[in-house]
Amino acid sequence: MPAKETEKYKLIVKPSTAQVRPYVVGAVLRNMKFTQAVYDSFIDLQDKLHQNLARKRTLVAIGTHDLDTVSGPFIYDAKVPQDISFVPLNQSQAIRADKLLEMYSHDSHLKEYVPIIKDKPVYPVITDQKGVVLSMPPIINGNHSKITLNTRNVFIECTATDRYKAQIVLDTLVCMFSGYCDQPYTVEPVQVEYPDGERVQYPTLYYRQQEASVSYCNMLTGVNETAESIAAMLTTMSLSAKPQGQDKVIVEVPPTRYDILHECDIAEDFAVAYGFDRLAADMKMPPTNTIGQEFELNYLSDKLRLLLSQNNYTEAATFSLYSRIDMGERMKVNLENESWVKVANPKTTECEAVRISLLPGLLKTLSANKHISLPLKLFEVSDVVLRDTCPSATRGTGARNQRHICAINYNVKVGIEKVQGLLDNIMVALKVPYAGDNNSQGYYLEEKEHPSYFPGFCGSVIISGVPVGHIGLVHPEVITNFNLNNPAAALEIDMQKVLELINLGK
Repeated sequence: MPAKETEKYKLIVKPSTAQVRPYVVGAVLRNMKFTQAVYDSFIDLQDKLHQNLARKRTLVAIGTHDLDTVSGPFIYDAKVPQDISFVPLNQSQAIRADKLLEMYSHDSHLKEYVPIIKDKPVYPVITDQKGVVLSMPPIINGNHSKITLNTRNVFIECTATDRYKAQIVLDTLVCMFSGYCDQPYTVEPVQVEYPDGERVQYPTLYYRQQEASVSYCNMLTGVNETAESIAAMLTTMSLSAKPQGQDKVIVEVPPTRYDILHECDIAEDFAVAYGFDRLAADMKMPPTNTIGQEFELNYLSDKLRLLLSQNNYTEAATFSLYSRIDMGERMKVNLENESWVKVANPKTTECEAVRISLLPGLLKTLSANKHISLPLKLFEVSDVVLRDTCPSATRGTGARNQRHICAINYNVKVGIEKVQGLLDNIMVALKVPYAGDNNSQGYYLEEKEHPSYFPGFCGSVIISGVPVGHIGLVHPEVITNFNLNNPAAALEIDMQKVLELINLGK
């Protein structure tokens, strides 16, 4: 993808940006043709890059602007919030930066990005030579330079805490959308000038060579192809490849394939080109024969998933990592009294700890699906992780997985009997009888307070005198902590403990 050298745009970086987001890259796409479909795709790609590679804008924030509405050179500076005032995207009045962050802290789309810079002494801002604000990354662009269907020339800037990630994001955007220029696949460079005198021209659009061993590719895929054959198949995967000798293939990796990091990535592309359906036909039976069976806990879990779906509950698959706020403060649980596992050096606050309960994940799922008509009945059968100091039980890891089942019924009007009926169905399926008045064998409910449940409307699920879970109405404060506004009844059981008690009674 050639780059025009006839005109360069400058991005001048000020020293104060080192306090917040020290790096910036840029490029210009000229004479683009936007249709509604192209515009939607352009915005959608930026959203996907923000969520994935940019780690929800913590590493990289993208800004795209109508170049004809601004004039270079552009200044990347960081100022105290009181000195920044501009009209944000889709607004009509200028707002000061600190007031803007307060406003967006209640916005459903932008509130998760506010903490990235809220506590910083200075906020990053990009302006043109006339002082017009293009963007305040990573929060919002300015309304003055917004992209429309009539935009012809696009200025792209990416501010970052990771220079290499910014380079990847910029190259990806340029490669994907330079095809819509009047002269396809052309881009005009932007020169970035850093305070120490360093000058770097972007985009890099770097092509590199990667070697792949023919024997290694054949070993991973279980086939026996020649270097010429592998090179031909890799070419069909948009990788320029040439054989070198009998056991080597030289692959030219384009700037659109930053995902290729190792020889095994080339082997994977070769397997895709070869065809997974053909790989299965080439597989050989192992020389040894063993008799296996499904793990009992997994078998039971699958049966319970079927049972709960037959009770008109929808299965959810939530993340295993939570923030400490979700797991503790929002659930009204004191984590100092819990055996929870902390994640060392988490990349985001959303991944600070491994879950000790499935209920917070289901409550977050409810919060994200409030637009769906009620009732919402969700369940999850999955593992939680608990800290354990017994080396023999954890094989030296200091933690152990425990299989839980959790169900929640969220409606305008709901009672504990909604999930108690589900509990009865589960116990019938497990052939655990109701203990009745003797409370010796079977299961029964015992009143016991839990901070996440409403006082007087919660209890423990007991089997043969051993507590195995909780049932009750979710505490109103917990409901509001997760931005919900209707009551909910929930049930959570330790399935591993239940299975142990069932096997013990046989």
